[in-house]
Amino acid sequence: MEVKNIFSQEQILFYKEALQLLNKHEIPYLLGGAFALCQYTGISRNTKDIDLFCKAGDYQHVLKFLKDNGYEVEVTDARWLAKVYKDGYFIDIIFNTTNNLCPVDDSWFDHAPEATLFDLSVHCVAPEDLIWCKMYIQDRDRFDGADINHMILKKGKDLDWAHLLNRMEQHWHLLLSHLLTFQFVYPSERDIIPRPFFNDLLRRAKEQFDLPPSKNKVCLGPVIDHSSYEIDVLEWDFKALTLKTV
Repeated sequence: MEVKNIFSQEQILFYKEALQLLNKHEIPYLLGGAFALCQYTGISRNTKDIDLFCKAGDYQHVLKFLKDNGYEVEVTDARWLAKVYKDGYFIDIIFNTTNNLCPVDDSWFDHAPEATLFDLSVHCVAPEDLIWCKMYIQDRDRFDGADINHMILKKGKDLDWAHLLNRMEQHWHLLLSHLLTFQFVYPSERDIIPRPFFNDLLRRAKEQFDLPPSKNKVCLGPVIDHSSYEIDVLEWDFKALTLKTV
């Protein structure tokens, strides 16, 4: 992936040294975030960090290894995120998502394609898994819908749609809503989405009206935006899968 022109030489050196260390010692990780997005869409942007994904059981080992090699480390949130610092730059070490719905496990590595970054061999988070994580990022401060649309536009014909549905099975409504948005944004490219796949989601949406609604008052809003839907749980007596109040 060609991203060198948007980073300073110091920044590139920081990233490259850390990745070389991990590669040399065969420490498993996957490249995600803006770099993976660039690999799949060609869109380059400097987010001032790099996202590395690893299994939850491995992140402490990754931190200790980098700390022993001169980096400052921080367990930012033991539920999903740690950070590595050096010379004013940092790396995010990610092993889940804030809603605890996308834990990194062996299956992530099974689907990870190989790429080259800064002349180094790396493996990226698979496009299906990247889309899966981004499906849940749609709050007032950040919405990754455009990234999803660009991923489908550029990789849709090669996507493992069955794998994506397997990831989104619990929340297929979100998947359908994003596919409808894609068709709105790119009406000329609608056939990128396999028709049988789309029809199956529409069937699910139709059949849900043949069943009674949930007996319990449920709001799944906090799964995608904990702040906006906090009132539903704390004051309006809805039940939720997750709620982060801080």
